[in-house]
Amino acid sequence: MARQKVRIAVLLPCYNEEAAIAQTIAGFRAALPDAAIYVYDNNSTDRTREVAAAAGAIVRSERMQGKGHVVRRMFADVEADVYVMADGDATYDAAAAPTLVARLLDERLDMVVGARKSEVEEAYRPGHRLGNRLFTGLLARLFGRTFSDIFSGYRVFSRRFVKSFPALSAGFETETEISVHALELAMPVAEVETAYGARPEGSVSKLSTWRDGWRITRTIVHLFRLERPILFYGSIAALLALAAILLSIPLAVTYAKTGLVPRLPTAVLVTGMMLLAALSFAAGLILDTVVRGRREMRRLHYLALPAPGGED
Repeated sequence: MARQKVRIAVLLPCYNEEAAIAQTIAGFRAALPDAAIYVYDNNSTDRTREVAAAAGAIVRSERMQGKGHVVRRMFADVEADVYVMADGDATYDAAAAPTLVARLLDERLDMVVGARKSEVEEAYRPGHRLGNRLFTGLLARLFGRTFSDIFSGYRVFSRRFVKSFPALSAGFETETEISVHALELAMPVAEVETAYGARPEGSVSKLSTWRDGWRITRTIVHLFRLERPILFYGSIAALLALAAILLSIPLAVTYAKTGLVPRLPTAVLVTGMMLLAALSFAAGLILDTVVRGRREMRRLHYLALPAPGGED
C-alpha cells in the first residue's frame, strides 16, 4: 500500500482522565493530523467522555473494568493499517508518534515500543522504575529476550499484530502479555526512546504498585507455564527428584549397613515423590508438543495478514 493510503488509528484507553484527555487528543491531532483518534472510556465517573468528544475524538465505551478489557475491545473493533496506542493522561510524547509510525512502516515491523525516558522524577516513580527493571530481567530469563521497557503503554502496532493478538488479560498486565506475544511469535519489533512527562494537575495514576505488581507476576508465571511447559514442569520434576534423593540417602545408608528399611513411611514418601517427578516431566513433554502445535497455528494466522508497508 502507498504511504499516503495508510490508515492510522490512535487508541486511547481512559478512566477518569477529564483533566488530561483534551491535551492528549490535541497532541496526537497535531502529530498525526490524518489519523482517527479513538477514546475508549472505561466507566469513568468524571467528564472524560464529554471532554473527549468536545476535543474531536471518536468516543466509545467498555463496561468491563480493566485496561486489558479495553485493549481487547479496541483491537477487535477498530479497523486500520497502523495502530498507535497510548494512555490518555498526557504523559507520553505525542510528537514522537510520526517517528514511531515511520519506523514501523520503513522497516516493516509489527511493533515499535516507545521506551520511556523521564527528566521529571514525579513522572516515573523510583518504585516503578525498580519494578520495571525486575520484571524486565525476569521476562528475559524466562523467554530469552525482552524489551527495555515492557510496561510502556506507548506502542505502535501493525494490523497483523493487532488482529492476531488474543488479548486475554484484564488489567495493567496487558503490556506484559503484548510483549510475550511478540517474543513468542518472533515478530520483528523495535524500541524508540521517547520522552515521558508528569501528569497534568488533577490527573491521578490508577496503577497500584503492589496489587498490579502481584497481578503482573502471576501473569508472567502463567505465561511461562503455558509457553514453556517443559521447562516449567521439568523444574518442578527436578525439585521433587532432588528432595526425594536427599531423603533417601539415610535410608540407603541404613539399608547398606543392616539390610533393613526401618523408616517405611519415609520410603513410601520418597517413592511417591519420584513418581510425581516422573509424571511432572511427562506432562511437560506432552504439553510442549501441544504448545508447539498451537504456536504454529498462531504463526500461520499471523502470516495470513499483510505485512505493514504493503507490497514492494
